[in-house]
Amino acid sequence: MLKQPGSFKRLLLAASIAVTTLTAQTAVQAEVGYPEKEELKFGFIKLTDMAPLAIAYEKQYFEDEGLYVQLEAQANWKVLLDRVIDGQLDGAHMLAGQPLGATIGYGTEAHIVTAFSMDLNGNGITVSNDIWEQMKEHIPVGEDGKPVHPIKADYLKPVVDKYRAEGKPFNMGMVFPVSTHNYELRYWLAAGGIHPGYYAPHKGDTSGQQQADALLSVTPPPQMPATLEAGTIYGYCVGEPWNQQAVFKGIGVPVITDYEIWKDNPEKVFGVSKAWADQYPNTHIRVVKAMIRAAKWLDENNNANRPEAVDILSRPEYVGADAEVIANSMTGTFEYEKGDKREVPDFNVFFRHHATYPYYSDAIWYLTQMRRWGQISEQKPDSWYMDVAKKVYRPDVYRIAAEELIAEGKMAASDFPDFASEDGFKAPQTQFIDGVTYDGTKPNEYLQKFDIGLKGADQI
Repeated sequence: MLKQPGSFKRLLLAASIAVTTLTAQTAVQAEVGYPEKEELKFGFIKLTDMAPLAIAYEKQYFEDEGLYVQLEAQANWKVLLDRVIDGQLDGAHMLAGQPLGATIGYGTEAHIVTAFSMDLNGNGITVSNDIWEQMKEHIPVGEDGKPVHPIKADYLKPVVDKYRAEGKPFNMGMVFPVSTHNYELRYWLAAGGIHPGYYAPHKGDTSGQQQADALLSVTPPPQMPATLEAGTIYGYCVGEPWNQQAVFKGIGVPVITDYEIWKDNPEKVFGVSKAWADQYPNTHIRVVKAMIRAAKWLDENNNANRPEAVDILSRPEYVGADAEVIANSMTGTFEYEKGDKREVPDFNVFFRHHATYPYYSDAIWYLTQMRRWGQISEQKPDSWYMDVAKKVYRPDVYRIAAEELIAEGKMAASDFPDFASEDGFKAPQTQFIDGVTYDGTKPNEYLQKFDIGLKGADQI
């Protein structure tokens, strides 16, 4: 458990506010005001994309906002969410689907909001050595003798078909039912003609395995390599460093990154309960300010700070993996088959491409995948998707935090979207592995484009 020192904190905070009243920043500072709650506890899972929390702590960006923070690793995503809901945690590093799933009542029902997106990309899909050898028979090879990337699930399909013909279940792992990893793994499999199964919560079936060719189940991230090695699963989708760990241990091969499934996809968010956000609005804004600064530090000067970030994350209180393993993906490269290390400069993005902004279109994509795979049992109008996105994603809070940072001279206006014209929707996105274009303003039209998945009035 980590805690920042509280010595002289009230004196420093009072002095800080006294100074700001004498500057041109007065109006913005007065709007934000004192943090209503100074001592905070935030949860995280041991993954490299918790980095904005670690850096905001280590660089004292939280202290700059008069906040004294404890960071505490959590056992799994369910425990983390439950502790935010019951108030044991003030907020947490969350799967992007968690605030949405909780708010619409899939699983534990609670109104969770996010005003900060923690990163883009950062996940991979790994298969066991045995499955990789079977896949390689079907993968084209380049002039350099190495597999041609991206590796599609088309090359896994003959292997899955063989297992099915022999009456063997093809088991794969993902980290949580509403995780990015679940939806990315399903997206990749379905794009290759492998059905990942449906959920049917209206019938009491939350296994997600109805009509499935590949059976997906939950495994906590740090346990993925050991579960693969034990033969319980044949592959998994997880964040770093647990794909690279499989390479270093010699037990599996990462075949594709989420950057190749959907370029610059949103990943984790920082989530708090709606009740907490309402009770502590100034505190919330100040937390976001600190994390924006941390995200920028992680990406600035062409990732010049990443080696230092790797050293910080390798500590046992954070990710606790070897620095060499973390560096394999945090410093612009990614190793697939042992010795096949390739340049993937944007594998981890924390600030570039407006990564921290909470776009409504990101929220709606997750909701379309919940509908596609049956977690949302019935057809919903486009307006429903927009309403849910606005309940959960809070660009208004983000904007106040950003404008305060600009007024303080800590950031430039060019670091952020043009708030005067920003509507929360990215332009239609085309860089998916199956070539399907996503337009967040037309969720039902988007769902109609897929051969595998629920759409329209379909129901299990």
